[in-house]
Order: sequence, then structure tokens, then C-alpha cells
Amino acid sequence: MRILLIEDAPTLGEAVRDQIAEDGHAVDWMQTLEEAKACLATTAYDLLLLDLLLPDGNGLDLLRRYRRAGDTTPVIILTARDQISDRIAGLNAGADDYLVKPFDLSELSARIAAVARRYTGNPNPLIHVGELEIDLVDRSLRRAGHVVELTAREWALLEALVQHPNALLSRSQLEDRLYAFGAEIESNTVEVHISRMRKKLGRATIETVRGMGYRLGRT
Repeated sequence: MRILLIEDAPTLGEAVRDQIAEDGHAVDWMQTLEEAKACLATTAYDLLLLDLLLPDGNGLDLLRRYRRAGDTTPVIILTARDQISDRIAGLNAGADDYLVKPFDLSELSARIAAVARRYTGNPNPLIHVGELEIDLVDRSLRRAGHVVELTAREWALLEALVQHPNALLSRSQLEDRLYAFGAEIESNTVEVHISRMRKKLGRATIETVRGMGYRLGRT
């Protein structure tokens, strides 16, 4: 996924960014609302991680504005505010989840995965595609009963295809799943990873539509 992290605390922001990247997601980390707005104006995100108390305002104001505008991007609030009234306010403003600081980074990963599954219309973490059994929670994969190991970037690409089973995803859309702002993008990265995945999963697992992109094959 492409995730926008809006958090002004340097230590926590760095830890969350590194955790998300280790999970195989592309993450852009911004420390103010103005920076976040600039990102949202130019980039399509799969999920937002939103702190509430930011140097230039309250994160809830940003959330309310985007929900009123019809934006449905899932949002998880990360905040030190632990009162029930604060949680209610966050959820009523349109948040999908609410995580109180300090929190365990593994729990954050689990909540990101759970919210992503709900938005794709399939809350079940266990998905079957042909002879593949994909567990999105454990990040484990079996092909015809045999364990298959994927790299973090291969997982990111597989999740993108699984989340859009009937859609064509262009190379640039898949690159967005792999790279944050400022990262150097190699011209054939997606093609290389897709080729390696086909060797592990079977050639029919990922279909190429020349000049348009890739989609999950009809295995």
C-alpha cells in the first residue's frame, strides 16, 4: 500500500515509518497539516495514519474536511488522547480506527492490515487463488500445499493485485506501492519482481496486458 503518515514527533514518526516500510509498504512521512495537504493534492493514498495534535492545527479538522468532500481513504488516528470522548469524536469525524500512544508497532501493522481488508470488501485474511493459499495476516503463502517465500516488495505487489482482483494495475500504480517520495525508481523494477513472482507462483498467476498493466490471473 501507499501510506501517508502525519506525525510531528521525530522518534515515533521514524519508528512508525520504519515499521511500515519493513512490512513492505511505501510510506510518505509528513510532520504538518500543510505538508500533508500538499501530498494529498498530488498523490492517491491507500491509507492515512493521522496524529491529532500537530504544529499547525488539529488533525480532526483535516479528516472532517476530506470526509465532507467525499474522500473515502481509510484513516487510522494515532494520538495520546485516551479519553472515551476523544475516541468518539475521532470515529464520528470519519476515522476507521483509533490507536492510543504509546502502542506496539506490531499492533499497528495488524490494524493497518485489518482496515485494508475491510476496504477491499473481503475481511477474511485467508484468500484462495487457484492453487495458492494467501494469508494476509501471517504474510504466509502456500502453493499446492508448499510454503512459498516472498520478499517484502513481492508481498506488496501481490497484495495490490489481490486487493484489486479484476482490475488492471499499471506499472506506475504498482511503483506507488513500492516507493516513497524521493526514492530512486529503477525503470524495470516492477517487471523484474513480476518475473520472479511468476517463477514462484506459476506463470498464469499474474497476467500482463501489453501496454496497459498487470492483473491477477485466472488460475
